[in-house]
Amino acid sequence: LAKHPEIKALMKPDYNLIWVVVLMVLAQLTAFYLVKDLDWKWVIFWAYVFGSCISHSMTLAIHEISHNSAFGNSKAMWNRWFGIFANLPLGLPYSISFKRYHMDHHRYLGGDGIDVDIPTNFEGWFFCTRFRKFIWIVLQPFFYAIRPLCINPKPITRLEIINLLAQLSFDVVIYYLWGVKSTFYMLAGSVLGLGLHPISGHFIAEHYMFLKGHETYSYYGPLNLLTFNVGYHNEHHDFPNIPGKSLPLVKKIAAEYYDNLPQYNSWIKVLYDFVMDDTISPYSRMKRQLKGE
Repeated sequence: LAKHPEIKALMKPDYNLIWVVVLMVLAQLTAFYLVKDLDWKWVIFWAYVFGSCISHSMTLAIHEISHNSAFGNSKAMWNRWFGIFANLPLGLPYSISFKRYHMDHHRYLGGDGIDVDIPTNFEGWFFCTRFRKFIWIVLQPFFYAIRPLCINPKPITRLEIINLLAQLSFDVVIYYLWGVKSTFYMLAGSVLGLGLHPISGHFIAEHYMFLKGHETYSYYGPLNLLTFNVGYHNEHHDFPNIPGKSLPLVKKIAAEYYDNLPQYNSWIKVLYDFVMDDTISPYSRMKRQLKGE
């Protein structure tokens, strides 16, 4: 910032995010209606090919909203309510809890017992062979859901209860209106999109140490168009209050800080390398022992 104070001008809400999220919710509602009478094989096909992409993209929209990128820091509660709305087509309550834990990830990156992005000792010990690492990738959404309860459980808040009740009500309405196939499409899309899926490469690409001494990596490929530029991950951790839309400008303005850092060209290759490289496992993370309380 001392060298490039113009970056401060990028620290403002991205109001286009609001309309993008609304369109994504409408797109999924349309898909729920269209799949209700399809054969099961086509329900599964479209859940993976289309629904999973929208669902994973929506989790990254919720990531943006968790940083108050939709309405700005001055309207924090507007962002929380909007996150609950964005959560609806995922089928599982997620937004409010993600916000609480994700702020710890930024504040205490790699902090043992605090940052729930760090795999548990069991994950590192058990998922150590190529086949087991493949299964671990498939089951990633379950580990991300269960891990906070094992590592850093927090008291349930009023907003989390509201998030849960709103989500259950939405799911019941979808089942009542369009039946089990639409409900399955919604839930399967979320699970498949966060598991063995090209976009899921970002989970591993962001902080797994393929190179010793480098714990955060960026990806500048085309899948950023579907993920609100989450691939610009060094830039995001340097400036978490800058919306994803503006992170390419951060890289352009401060190119001397980012261009020479290790980076990825393919999230699919990241998944392949994670499974096939016997020196990489869920243990391949920087873990810090935090001091004080």
